[in-house]
Amino acid sequence: MILPLHDALKHRIRTVLSDVYAMPDSDAVAIAIETPPNRTLGDLGTPVAFELARRLRKAPGAIARELATHLGSLEGVSRVEATPNGYLNVFLDRAGFLRSRLGLFGPVPSRPVTEGKTIVEHTAINPNKAAHIGHLRNSALGDTLVRVLRFRGTPVEVQNYIDDTGVQVADVVVGFQHLEGLSLDDVRRIADTTRFDYFCWDLYARVTEWYDGDRERLAVRAATLHAIEHGEAPAAPMAAFIADRIVRCHLRTMARLGIDYDLLTWEGDILRLKFWARAFEVLKERGAVVLRDHGKLAGCWVMPIDEAPGTDEATADDDPEQREKVIVRSNGTVTYVGKDMAYQFWKSGILGRDFRYRRFASRIDGTPLYATTSDPQVSEPTHPPFGAAAAIYNVIDVRQSYLQKLLKQALIAVGHPDESARLTHFSYEMVALSHATARELGFAPAPGSEAAPKPFVEVSGRKGLGVKADDLLDRVIDKADMEVARRQPDLVETERRQVAEAIGIAAVRYFLVKFSRTKVIAFDIDEALSFEGESGPYLQYAVVRANNIFQKLQDRTGLTEASMLASLTDLPTDALAGADGDHELWALVLEASRLDDIVEQVVRTLEFSVLAKYGFGLAQQFNGFYHKAPIVNEEREDVRRWRAAAVVYYRRQLTRVLDLMGIAVPGRM
Repeated sequence: MILPLHDALKHRIRTVLSDVYAMPDSDAVAIAIETPPNRTLGDLGTPVAFELARRLRKAPGAIARELATHLGSLEGVSRVEATPNGYLNVFLDRAGFLRSRLGLFGPVPSRPVTEGKTIVEHTAINPNKAAHIGHLRNSALGDTLVRVLRFRGTPVEVQNYIDDTGVQVADVVVGFQHLEGLSLDDVRRIADTTRFDYFCWDLYARVTEWYDGDRERLAVRAATLHAIEHGEAPAAPMAAFIADRIVRCHLRTMARLGIDYDLLTWEGDILRLKFWARAFEVLKERGAVVLRDHGKLAGCWVMPIDEAPGTDEATADDDPEQREKVIVRSNGTVTYVGKDMAYQFWKSGILGRDFRYRRFASRIDGTPLYATTSDPQVSEPTHPPFGAAAAIYNVIDVRQSYLQKLLKQALIAVGHPDESARLTHFSYEMVALSHATARELGFAPAPGSEAAPKPFVEVSGRKGLGVKADDLLDRVIDKADMEVARRQPDLVETERRQVAEAIGIAAVRYFLVKFSRTKVIAFDIDEALSFEGESGPYLQYAVVRANNIFQKLQDRTGLTEASMLASLTDLPTDALAGADGDHELWALVLEASRLDDIVEQVVRTLEFSVLAKYGFGLAQQFNGFYHKAPIVNEEREDVRRWRAAAVVYYRRQLTRVLDLMGIAVPGRM
């Protein structure tokens, strides 16, 4: 990793500024660490002399020369040179750097991180039907955020919010009760004998059509929603059962992608444990919400908003003239933004109340997955501490930006501006399908249905026109299976299928993070599965190729990886030092070491496309090196071993990059 060296270099420069230039505020000096365009100019560089020129009343070149003179020896650095124009170029001890990064001198250097707990909330699929392709982007981004935060040492609590008392669940209850005429026992039998999330997918679409046929039927929805929120039978028990079964389906879908959670937070518990009641009291005490006694919002509790409402359907209750958001409707039901406020207060540790907790299922690693509960009979006496985070990320699509701003406004309104500042809306754009993929999956608009066809095909779960997440994964894995069978015909079926699953998941996950999160993406199966382009399988194959090198090296020479690494201590370093003017070997090592710097960029910008492109570039760099510099057939023993050591480090780093994106490396491809 490179950042510990950055930190050491900055610290030494600040020490010189303090000791030599008597600069008391040297800690405040901005010191940028850059990578020179080629290795002959150094491995690291800084233009700090330009920053100091006006203050010290000296030319940057003179300051750079003085800094180079006074820096002295620095562990991991072979020399420091000042350029005539004022840059300070740093040349690393290449052999020592690689040896330390391979762990030959003890633990690999890393930065200490002392941040408090961070909550990442992602997925939050309405528990009324199967997950669809859009949910996969949310979960892939959220899970990658969790992984990069943990990589840098941040303790993370992963939460999945379950809206079990919302309109969507109410609609499925309406479907079972009013369209199908079924009881809770009937629904249980259906859940035990069918793919329940798929069954509810179709039923939900039918309910939508039923409402469209007569808008007065929406009164049935309103009555059902009220019954669910107040725990009234038969609607509330049926809704609880539906939500429970659908959530378990969602967990199985996400587990296929290596995604799981620490806590499932159920909206119904927010109501039953009076979280909302407490949050409502605080909002009223602070004057953050007011009761309207006239106009179309008469009887509603509303929050005056700082900005004009957006255009998404979530703001349909707003009065644009009064610039207010309904928090509690006139019939007493709470809008979901109200329940979100109570949840946000709890996550920030300012509500003064806590949930009870129960074991809901097992996580991927076998440890308990906890869920909130309001039932003291099933609550666990001991459980991990949840909530009260130092920082919070809500991963939710860009259409909810307005409501996320309301959450931040609510925190400020109740006297917690710091908590508001530490709440981040991780927004992203939606997922569509390429026309080719839409046709392949049997979902495409009818010819002539659009006056001006779009470059992608939009989907709509509300209308039942969409791609279920499991169907997409199955299709991608089946196509990967065919490619693996063509490339590796000797693999037995079970092993081939395992490889295909790893490739298929890599294809989907990489595709979902390789674009800027502000971009609407059109998922294309063939592009995602390509072994040659910017894809998950391409990165996987680069690691598999590196693994094959060591297998061949061991078969031919008997040299194991462990024995090869042990021999580096006394090995001549000319090959790594670029004595012949070739710096490609060292360039591969240096680029691989930048992973921690890339992760910091990702956390700072919340753009995972940076991580994806870094991994792609690293794989390309290795493949270019591999074709130019033989390892197994290299006759010079020292050169062969240094090349092999560089590939070991590269392979470890690229494997870490893939792991940050939730991608595993198969044994063969």
